[in-house]
Amino acid sequence: MKALVIGGTGATGIPLVGGLLERGYEVAILHRGVHEVELPPEVEHIHADPHWLESFSEALADRHFDVIVGVYGRLRVTAEAVKGHTARLISVGGAIAIYKGWMRITERHPQQWFEVSPVPIQENHALATAAGVDRFNERAREAERAVMQAHQEKHYNATHFRYPTVYGPRNVSPQEWSIVRRIRDGRRRIIVPGGGRTLVSRGFAENVAHGLLLAVDNPEASAGQVYNIADESLTLTNGEWIRLVARALNHEFEFVEIPFDMLPPAFADAPAPTLFPYHQVMDLSKIKQQLGYRDIVGVEQGMELTARWLSQNPLEPGGEVEQLLGDPFNYEAEDRLIEAYCSGAAVLRRRLLSTPVSDVRFEHPYAHPKKPGDLR
Repeated sequence: MKALVIGGTGATGIPLVGGLLERGYEVAILHRGVHEVELPPEVEHIHADPHWLESFSEALADRHFDVIVGVYGRLRVTAEAVKGHTARLISVGGAIAIYKGWMRITERHPQQWFEVSPVPIQENHALATAAGVDRFNERAREAERAVMQAHQEKHYNATHFRYPTVYGPRNVSPQEWSIVRRIRDGRRRIIVPGGGRTLVSRGFAENVAHGLLLAVDNPEASAGQVYNIADESLTLTNGEWIRLVARALNHEFEFVEIPFDMLPPAFADAPAPTLFPYHQVMDLSKIKQQLGYRDIVGVEQGMELTARWLSQNPLEPGGEVEQLLGDPFNYEAEDRLIEAYCSGAAVLRRRLLSTPVSDVRFEHPYAHPKKPGDLR
């Protein structure tokens, strides 16, 4: 049996390759060759750019694979390029680009466009097709539809996964770095918009890869399906997320909990996920019921492994990868805002404490009879 992983060098790609090897597949990975990692020597490397149909098609030539797993590149291109080269496609896209109100990717300040969504949200919810998203989001939806159309036309048996915010070693966009760098820089206070009470679906890389491998193992049950995938055992609030990462590095932050409506409209001086004012939680009922998905690594352990890996393999401060996180690490701006908020909050607190309020005594509503027959 032959398997091709498009990508294969990132956080979920590496455990995917390992899982396919364990299942007896002869594995090749197709990637640009920009991020080489140490993989078993029997894994073939095909260097091509999966963003472009011509490059992709030329690399595949007359080759055929029993299964292709696409975790990188342009999904619309993948959907077309692999026709005739496999009977089975497992594809991946980001959930944040699908559900209306989760993020308008191309906006300069996307945090201004968030909307309320159900908690949790199912794959077939109306927000997955609702109008009012930007061009990037619509193209992501079009790519999903292209995969499913190819499935319906019997070019291949397809299954598509909507990724959450992924964490783990070798993640190309590690949101946890916003916390780890602040720890490394000796920061003690951190701005936590809204008190960090927003719930956000996240997925440890090995758990997410495990979900995809379940689709490999169950081609009939997963045929033509779209699945949410994320950690199922624990959905963290942003505050809990910060504390878990900090605890792994023996650090404790003082949270400065500024309400969302008191922050400047274009505020970005905090870890990017903390800018989400509304919950972003995916319903995993479908993948759990149809494929038996369960986490193989606990959330606490996954966060600890991620934090320690980033501490030992830090990003370049101000480098390209760090800049793409959308966190300016402008500590002077953070301190100015913290000082302004704390001084203003102290004044407001004194005014509120001096304002008369209703005097209401709480009474437990259930009966508390003092003796038998007491019906009062």
